[in-house]
Amino acid sequence: MDDFTITRDRDDIDMEESDVDRLKKSVTKRKGRGITHRSDAMSGDFDEIGGEDKPGAPQKSIEGWIIFITNVHIEATENDIFDKFSEFGDIKNMHANLDRRTGYLKGYVCIEYEQYSEAQSAIDAMHKGDFLGQELEVSWAFVRPSVKSSKSGNRRTRERRRGRSPSPSSD
Repeated sequence: MDDFTITRDRDDIDMEESDVDRLKKSVTKRKGRGITHRSDAMSGDFDEIGGEDKPGAPQKSIEGWIIFITNVHIEATENDIFDKFSEFGDIKNMHANLDRRTGYLKGYVCIEYEQYSEAQSAIDAMHKGDFLGQELEVSWAFVRPSVKSSKSGNRRTRERRRGRSPSPSSD
């Protein structure tokens, strides 16, 4: 099909009425970003990031395996955390966010390891482990979500079942 450019200036339009009608008939209405069906968006060729397929399994980020550590003592330094967690493997990246007002840690840290085995050994060794007098919570930052069944049909029946209160009768 030929490409047409229609502008608001009538002098630029150089089309017959029959051409305009034919053009209007050939146009398909699209909403959003031009996708006609939802299935079109999901039929693309997407890259896969490593990890297991079962729900709740850890998922690899773009560059490595990230663990999330909470309940970190606020007076811990980045060097303390780095020294402790580098025992399990080479740390590729570490984020220890600080409170602007106090300058202390906010209580959580994200650490990225290159290898799955390094991250898993850090989780196994440090989850519920003591660090500067506090019990750490160590887990995966990204896990595969659980599969949810579609219950849209059940919602409709529930809404139908839940009726309105009876109106007071006017006698």
